[in-house]
Amino acid sequence: MNISAPTLTSIIFYLVVMWIIGYIAAKMTKNLNDYVLGGRRLSAGVAALSAGSSDMSGWLMLGLPGAVYLSGVGSIWMPIGLAIGAYLNWQFIAKPLRVYTTVANDSITIPDYFENRFHDSSKILRVISAIVILVFFTFYTSSSLVGGAILLEESFGMNYILALWIGAAVIVSYTFFGGFLAASWTDFFQGILMFLALIVIPIVAINELGGWHDTVQKIGSIDTSFLNVYSGATTVGVISLLAWGLGYFGQPHIIVRFMGIKSTKEIPKARLIGMVWMIASLFGAIFIGFAGIAYFADTPLENSETVFIMFSQILFNPWVAGFLLAAILSAIMSTVDSQLLVSSSALAQDFYKSIFRRNASQKEEMIVGRIAVLGIAIIAILLGYNPESKVLDLVSYAWAGFGAAFGPVVILSLFWSRMTRNGALAGIIIGALTVIVWAKLSGGLFDLYELAPGFLFGTLAIIIVSLIGKAPAKKVQEEYSLYRSKLKQEQTI
Repeated sequence: MNISAPTLTSIIFYLVVMWIIGYIAAKMTKNLNDYVLGGRRLSAGVAALSAGSSDMSGWLMLGLPGAVYLSGVGSIWMPIGLAIGAYLNWQFIAKPLRVYTTVANDSITIPDYFENRFHDSSKILRVISAIVILVFFTFYTSSSLVGGAILLEESFGMNYILALWIGAAVIVSYTFFGGFLAASWTDFFQGILMFLALIVIPIVAINELGGWHDTVQKIGSIDTSFLNVYSGATTVGVISLLAWGLGYFGQPHIIVRFMGIKSTKEIPKARLIGMVWMIASLFGAIFIGFAGIAYFADTPLENSETVFIMFSQILFNPWVAGFLLAAILSAIMSTVDSQLLVSSSALAQDFYKSIFRRNASQKEEMIVGRIAVLGIAIIAILLGYNPESKVLDLVSYAWAGFGAAFGPVVILSLFWSRMTRNGALAGIIIGALTVIVWAKLSGGLFDLYELAPGFLFGTLAIIIVSLIGKAPAKKVQEEYSLYRSKLKQEQTI
């Protein structure tokens, strides 16, 4: 694909702005709480859009339009499941988690919260949680960097390895210096850019095709199955796609935004902003793929996932096209920076300080966190040297891995006082192992998306192990009662 100078200039301008935002955030980052959780001062808008943009990644801009382009509206089941899951997460998890993480010794990471919630002096809960985070996120980050490299390679004719390092360098630089604030603020602006791109492109594309009615008619004349939401659907398939929504309850890079919001009063507003952004963006991505079926009917695309890129090149002037391509980078970057930050906090807070240097100062922890960002990024880059590497296979169950390992623990820890440390540990281990084993099996019931059985078995493990063991210690129950009391006060305000 030939990229004009104006298009390239627009993309470079965007990347420079992201770096400047990271630099400004670095000036406001004074301690570990700032670096890992932004000092719990995110506004509703920043919390909502940073959670949404860090969630969606390049899948929203490339994968979903590509899926719809190939199979029509039968691809909507996953977006429906995701929208339901995201809403339930905001509605039932955001406020309780924000309150409990402050009550539980002002916890600033997910492993930190698990340890403090159950008063686990053995550190095993923290360590196992951190291991799960590091393993999944290192590979997940690698895959995201590969996606960015492929975009740069295809758009600019750039050498793949060079593209991999350039994309990583930009993201790592602002995350390295600015931490959570840099990730959240850049995600906020990236979320706006993604939203505008996903709204503008389908409107212009459908208008070029003569309007909605003509677009639908043309698609129907190609193949009526493109208009059937049940086309090619099976019961197991639909359940699998809807089950993606369960993953939200356990994604560390998403729920950490709930912990970082400045007040529970901001959560209803954040939920409204976040859901409007998400639903509009999902529909925009669906309509891009849908319009692509008709627009490229005579010249089918070799790679279905380039439909967004092709529309941006064909329908818009080079300056606008640059910002539309930057929206794809936004989707990728907003996920990678969050993944790097959660991984670095797991190393700095959950390994370094908890196990090796319990008396480490916050400045020392922040330095370790920044070194961790650099180290994890380098490992992720090396893993991604081959774009066809098997590491990409992990992406299909990374979402499931976090959802099954952490989702049931997060939910039950907030709503069940009888839950124990051993129950939480069993839930994490059983949930993660179920996903890994189930993903390797196939046929019949094993075609079900591994998140569903992983979530179910993780939940059962928590309940069974908690009930057969001793009840939680008195101090744990007293703290739970304090949390419920504070939550009730927050809900009445």
